[in-house]
Amino acid sequence: MSKKTPQQRYDSKRQGLFSRIARLLTHRMPIVSVLIILQLALLVVMVGWFSTYFVQFYFVCIFISIFAVLAIVGRNGHPDYKLAWTLPIAAFPVFGGLFYLLFGGSQLSKRSRRRMAELGELSRAALEGHVAPPDLFGGDGQAESQSNYIRAASHCPPHGNTQAVYFPLGEDLWHRLLEEIDKAEHFIFLEYFIIRAGVMWDAILERLERKAKAGVDVRILYDDVGCLFTLPRNFRKQMEERGIRCGVVNPFRPVASIRLNNRDHRKICIIDGHTAFTGGINLADEYINAEVRYGHWKDTGILLKGAGAWNLAVMFLSTWDYTCSEREDYDQYRPERWQKEPISAPGVIQPYEDNPLDQEAVGSNVYLNLISRATKYVYITTPYLILDYPMVQALIVAGKAGIDVRIITPHIPDKKSVFEVTRANYPALLEAGVKIYEYTPGFIHAKTFVVDGQYAVVGTINLDYRSLYLHFECGVWIYNHPVIADVKRDFLETQEKSQQVLLEETTRLSWLKRLWRAVLRLLAPLM
Repeated sequence: MSKKTPQQRYDSKRQGLFSRIARLLTHRMPIVSVLIILQLALLVVMVGWFSTYFVQFYFVCIFISIFAVLAIVGRNGHPDYKLAWTLPIAAFPVFGGLFYLLFGGSQLSKRSRRRMAELGELSRAALEGHVAPPDLFGGDGQAESQSNYIRAASHCPPHGNTQAVYFPLGEDLWHRLLEEIDKAEHFIFLEYFIIRAGVMWDAILERLERKAKAGVDVRILYDDVGCLFTLPRNFRKQMEERGIRCGVVNPFRPVASIRLNNRDHRKICIIDGHTAFTGGINLADEYINAEVRYGHWKDTGILLKGAGAWNLAVMFLSTWDYTCSEREDYDQYRPERWQKEPISAPGVIQPYEDNPLDQEAVGSNVYLNLISRATKYVYITTPYLILDYPMVQALIVAGKAGIDVRIITPHIPDKKSVFEVTRANYPALLEAGVKIYEYTPGFIHAKTFVVDGQYAVVGTINLDYRSLYLHFECGVWIYNHPVIADVKRDFLETQEKSQQVLLEETTRLSWLKRLWRAVLRLLAPLM
């Protein structure tokens, strides 16, 4: 191969620079950053102006801080989250209250909440019309009571006759997803927290565009904050030009009152009603290891075929109707409407949602139910181990009761401060007999539970405050289904690639490191 001349190398570098500048100019972040900087500068000018009236300004800020603390204490919410806001406000009363008004609290207006409640009634009616067979649980009262809780709290019913395929890696799910998209005849719905151009998304988009041209109803929902650094500002227009309908969940507003809570953290794909994907895998190259960011990226997902796909379809449709101000006839998207042949499978599949606006921590309670009812073992994978008091106590009690509790977390973190909080939770668990492993090859993003060989959960819900209490999430609760063996096998194989954390390793810390971790644990609900 001939070498490039100096002029050719210069031209190549210049073209590369121009392409980077072009990508930067088409992205939202430069504009967003400039607007936020201007607003912060205006805030500084205003503070300087108010400083000439220091006494008045001081007492106004103190009053705002007192009001903020009373609002925090008086509202429903997790005690740890309240404490994480109250202490900084008390420590910095002049600006603490202002900071809370800008960055804290719920994000939806009363009008938005009313609209969401109306759509919630529609989705609830669609879900509650399903009647589970009376012998679905085979007389297992404990399993049935766990399922009853999920249905009462999230309105998502249990289903039989649902095939399930577990994917131990993002690459595996991606290839199967492409195959299923190729089979689509009627509709393809995608709802994802992160979408980013690359090998994974480009292959999916090419198929979506082809299907849309063939008359398939293709729709995409994405979270605006999740995609803030990954999608151009005209992405929605680009999709619509390809015949793909697109909705932006909770659009980001470039104002100083940055509202980052209550994000749509779900990862859902529905194809023709009877086929559904979910799990931890977003649509970006690191999830299939086409791009290496934090070592090997270990993630998992699940495919459902049959009746159980209905719950996930209703989740998507309700979010779509809220985001796009539409109202669907949900019955048009039922699995049996487009399913060519009956699907038969043993066990119970129950996809469920967690909505942060209903004051019901479904994700946390499902996990607590599984831990507290285990009799043999609990195997957990999670990218973050940022636990509240009830979860810590449940794991400690299980460990002290002789339950084999094992947790796999990353060895190479994606967020160093969050990783410090994860490791800060190790000592109390290790002392109780819980075994903790770190995934040595890199970052584990999987969110799975396996309990006693009878139960499993695969979904989007991390063991951290944001997933458990603030985000829109989903999971698949599984009982007495053959796929549980696959989830367990993957856990044990992943454990073989992980290093066990020993108690003495967690105690050899400097006082400065201990202090830093204590501060981070206090602020953990805000991370």
